[in-house]
Amino acid sequence: MKLHEYQAKELLARFGVPVPKGRVARTPEEAAAITKELGGKAVIKAQAHTGARGKAGGVKVANSPEEAAEHAKAIIGMQLVTHQTGPQGLPVSAVLVEELVDIARELYLSVAIDNTPGMPVIIASAEGGMDIEEVAANHPESIHNQHVDPAAGFQPYQGRAIAFKLGLTGDLLNPAAALIGNLVKAFEASDGSIAEINPLVVTKDGKLLAADAKFSTDDNADYRQKAITEMRDRSQEAERELEAHDAGIQNYVKLDGDIGCLVNGAGLAMATMDAIKFEGGDPANFLDIGTANNPEAVVAALKIIGADPDVKAVLVNIFGGLARTDVIAQGIVDARNQGLIPQPTVVRLAGTNVEAGMKILDDSGLDFGRADGFAEAARLAVAASKK
Repeated sequence: MKLHEYQAKELLARFGVPVPKGRVARTPEEAAAITKELGGKAVIKAQAHTGARGKAGGVKVANSPEEAAEHAKAIIGMQLVTHQTGPQGLPVSAVLVEELVDIARELYLSVAIDNTPGMPVIIASAEGGMDIEEVAANHPESIHNQHVDPAAGFQPYQGRAIAFKLGLTGDLLNPAAALIGNLVKAFEASDGSIAEINPLVVTKDGKLLAADAKFSTDDNADYRQKAITEMRDRSQEAERELEAHDAGIQNYVKLDGDIGCLVNGAGLAMATMDAIKFEGGDPANFLDIGTANNPEAVVAALKIIGADPDVKAVLVNIFGGLARTDVIAQGIVDARNQGLIPQPTVVRLAGTNVEAGMKILDDSGLDFGRADGFAEAARLAVAASKK
């Protein structure tokens, strides 16, 4: 789950990460009042789940409360379109009004999960204020990292090591090491998937501030992060993905194609999408249903796929290990009988209870395309989508 910048900064501040003074405003009048409190000048920042807001007109500098109100009026209610949002953009219902910061240096700092060793990793660079992907591609030597072993936890020497790499020495060394440690604490305590400060700035009077912040949490931990889940802004998420989340389906992503995919296992789901592309088609979604051993879960997933107006054909590709193919077959039949997947549907089943699963499909009397392998299934689904 993604947080807005103002929410991320509120969370970080609770853990001792220094952030600029400011508050969120939902009306031009509130923006003007906050700007007045900040001394008459402020930066007005659109709150939407995307980067590159400044390039899209979502960040403005106000030199008076009146100008702050004008900027807020223009930004609040806009549909912010960036290269990250796609042409549909994202709605803006609030702005963050912050003090102007006199910047001497811009740095990059984040904590993310490194899946290879299975632990958090601190990532830092002296090249802040730009996309870290661009820095990694063009100047990989400027990327520094420290893994945080869950058994030992974050160690102070790791903060000092990162600080030295960033050139934060002298009077800045201890504050930098403490900030890094506090960022790790916030990340771990909130079940973070990524916590990013870009830029982390050194001000001209020698202070460290998180000038911008992004924070995403692991949806699997929602049950123990009630305060954070209450911050969810549903207006920033795709309608189908929200429906999937509400139905308990964590691994659904809407895509631009026209072939709906229901697969178990993320690796098989990726391979299935590759097979569809190889056959000249385009997947309409990524959906890993996981170990779904009740027909209702399958019906819920297929309801979301079938209701997508872009979907012209449905491909079900199941390799049952812990998942029982007979249960999934029953869910497919139930979904078709309920009119939830009127589109042509291709089914490939393999693995646990596959004979029973095939019999359920046969006995249903319904018209399903059948395939033995997922390459064949992809070919049939692409052909069905073009009819």
